[in-house]
Amino acid sequence: MSDVFSDASLRLAAAIQKIVSLKQGRRALALMLISTASVLLGACAGSDGQKDDADIWSESRLYSEATDKLKDADFAKCGKYFDKLEARFPFGPYSQQAQINAAYCYWKAQEQAQALVAIDRFIKLYQGSPNLDYAYYLKGLITFNDDLGWLGKFTGQDLSERDPKAAKEAFESFKMVVTRFPDSKYAPDSIDRMRYIVNSLAEADVIVARYYYQRGAYLAAANRAQLVIRDYDRAPAVEEALYILIKSYNKLDMPDLSSDAERVFKLNFPDSQMLITGQRIKKEKKWWQFWIKENDGQIK
Repeated sequence: MSDVFSDASLRLAAAIQKIVSLKQGRRALALMLISTASVLLGACAGSDGQKDDADIWSESRLYSEATDKLKDADFAKCGKYFDKLEARFPFGPYSQQAQINAAYCYWKAQEQAQALVAIDRFIKLYQGSPNLDYAYYLKGLITFNDDLGWLGKFTGQDLSERDPKAAKEAFESFKMVVTRFPDSKYAPDSIDRMRYIVNSLAEADVIVARYYYQRGAYLAAANRAQLVIRDYDRAPAVEEALYILIKSYNKLDMPDLSSDAERVFKLNFPDSQMLITGQRIKKEKKWWQFWIKENDGQIK
């Protein structure tokens, strides 16, 4: 429809240029016709752009409507309404709550980019807020689930199988909750998630070490395994890291280092069958199965 208006406007401009060459009587008639056409064209153009009713709602009504959408789990709409509320009434009594609720709604609507913008803005503007612990916790949740999507949940994709950048950012947010707000009700869950992230980062490095070993890059495999042992000494992945280290030293014809690694392995994992089977027993439960039903991240 906008193309029709554009064509009509061009024709109108061309007609005005021709008026100059008309005689006085005919020029007056032409001007009257063009004026009428201009009014009609403006009316049609105005009816084409529909105005959002929320733009004229009062502050209290906008907050009420946004809260209702949140309760109804219409997260895309509630995020939009809370965003609009904060933009129209930045100094109103609902502005802080609207900002943090917008971040939550966008996160639940799987719009991570918008959720991060909203929560980062809240953290920057409201350092004295009593909800600051929750803001850091929510930021951790947003980045913790980054790029997982419904397909990742369906296939049971583990955090260690994805880019570790988001995991490290999530770790820093949860760490902020634990260090700055140790008595926060979100601290225990933050600690659990930090522990899981550390284990997943260790697992990711073990996957790389295993890849190097399987392709005959034994020195690279040994170096990556040492990295896991040094940086993640209490992670479950250390078991396989030590195993890869033993095997890599054997391949590199370094029997003394291999024996030392095996001694450390047996000391730390006396019940492990990995030296016999070559397989490490892992828990089947995925991280999203553990948390998704227990804590949805909503502020309480």
